[in-house]
Amino acid sequence: MDALAGDLHRYLQEKRESVLASLSGLGEYDVRRPLTPTGTNLLGLVKHLIGIEFGTLGDCVGRPAPVRLPWVEDGSIWDGADMWATAEESREELVELYRTAWRHTDETIELLPLDAPATVPWWPEERRRTTFGSLLVRTTAETAHHAGHADVVRELIDGRPGPDHDDIGDAAWWDRYLARVRDAAEPFRPR
Repeated sequence: MDALAGDLHRYLQEKRESVLASLSGLGEYDVRRPLTPTGTNLLGLVKHLIGIEFGTLGDCVGRPAPVRLPWVEDGSIWDGADMWATAEESREELVELYRTAWRHTDETIELLPLDAPATVPWWPEERRRTTFGSLLVRTTAETAHHAGHADVVRELIDGRPGPDHDDIGDAAWWDRYLARVRDAAEPFRPR
């Protein structure tokens, strides 16, 4: 594995772990319930990322996933079935499936050079041909994007902030910071 692939792999793993850390200490209802008008929920983010890794960093580079995902097989992925967990899908099952996707991706990172050819069949014809490296960058960025969503959703559930919260300041620092943000917004409150 070259240095760039190693850096991407390390960053991807940090974000994967961040996504799963957002589930820590929460009950089944809280990891499943939608917290935005578009239904964003913690377990749905995990389920979505399973498909991203198996599809983009597996199927698209000629390394089909070792398991078939029901929501891909039946086409319900196109109706958003990858963004929420059914009552029959357990947290443990989805977390283990995500870890299986990690192992599959990690093997791909070890096996393929970044310039290995890749094809994304659901992209427009003129953009379908790409490289493994390009897809690894995209997947790392998407995982980081969803890790940020998970941080915000977790904070909405129980107020627990993201992983760097305590590195930035203590409780008094955050109280002062929040007061400054509120004060800056106040002149724009609709009257």
